Amino acid sequence: MASSFSSDLKLELMVTGENAGTWGDKTNNNLNLVQQAIAGVEAVTLSSGGTVALVMSDGAISNARNLVIKFATATIAASTVCTIPDGIEKFYIFDCSGLTNANNLTIKTASGTGFSPTVAGAASSKIFAAYSDGTNLNEISLNTLGGTIATANLEASAVTTAIIADDAVTSAKIADDAVVAAAIADDAVGTAAIADDAITTALIADDAVGADQLANTSVSAGSYTLSSITVDAQGRVTAASSGSAGGGFGAQIINFGPSSGTYAPPSDVSKFYAYALSGGGGGGSAGHNRSGGSGGSGAFGFYKGNVSGGTPAPFSIGAGGNTSGGNGGATSVGNLFTVNGGNGGQNAPNNGPPGNPGSGGSAPGASISLSRNFTMFANNFGNGGSGSPPNESGGSPEAGKPGALAFFDNQPI
Repeated sequence: MASSFSSDLKLELMVTGENAGTWGDKTNNNLNLVQQAIAGVEAVTLSSGGTVALVMSDGAISNARNLVIKFATATIAASTVCTIPDGIEKFYIFDCSGLTNANNLTIKTASGTGFSPTVAGAASSKIFAAYSDGTNLNEISLNTLGGTIATANLEASAVTTAIIADDAVTSAKIADDAVVAAAIADDAVGTAAIADDAITTALIADDAVGADQLANTSVSAGSYTLSSITVDAQGRVTAASSGSAGGGFGAQIINFGPSSGTYAPPSDVSKFYAYALSGGGGGGSAGHNRSGGSGGSGAFGFYKGNVSGGTPAPFSIGAGGNTSGGNGGATSVGNLFTVNGGNGGQNAPNNGPPGNPGSGGSAPGASISLSRNFTMFANNFGNGGSGSPPNESGGSPEAGKPGALAFFDNQPI
């Protein structure tokens, strides 16, 4: 019977009685094949985007039989494949330390599956171990091995951030005094990591909270005149608006008669008050042995009420009545009010009765109507003129005194 070959390492299995004279050579060849499988290192060159098929030949030195497959330095820019033969069961070490973009390489059996040289999903220029079960090539990862690594056996630089899973370090694994200020990177502690009640007043340094740390309120920045302000329980201004001189009145007309003109209020005026005095009547002329009548005094009235903003109104301040019994002039502002003047004194006829005095003026609709002598004006204004004495006594009648007006509205002062 002829020799056969083993299924995994393809060693020649010689039959008793055969290979006379060559048994030693064939045995030595088998030992070399075993040595290659146990300790052999094979340099393999990859072509980016291509496929390299390793072979295992019967009874002959072959690249797929080596323990270590060391890939020559190369950049793997496209999908590249390296295969080992189907049907063999063997342990391998693949040295990928010279590769760039090793994740583009797949190492597998010719018909089965394998793996790409990656660590945590990223390309890795490292050394990898795998075994073939005759169908597929299986990577031997550290996380699939049993046993533990003692802390003393770890290098200080061995555990990097990239190696630690996102949720691997829990609060229970962190000592109370392990996280010091120097270990916290700037901006590392976000808002979501701070409990609602974690920052107390005692933890905030004096003057630590500046304008940039305060949230904007709905109040617009700016200056407010005669403002209306709302403050909440924390002392924050939550509303502000400018106002006007509420209730403040300004004088628009202060004058004495005779005078006239136009009062022109702005559109936002709505209220007024006024002190108005009409003119006094003139004194009557005397007759023979009879004196003329004195003129009636002008009237005084205090008025207040509404005014139509933006609507002009004529005003007139009454003159005093002329001699010989002229009536005093009225004082008025548009249709707001009219204070009627005093009437003139009666002229005395010759040899008849003395002239009668004129009646005083009136202030219809006034809030307050007083004697002229109690007003804010000097007594000289609004008086009626005295009648002239009998002709035989000499003297002339007096003219009445003019009225006066002080008018105020709620224009801003």
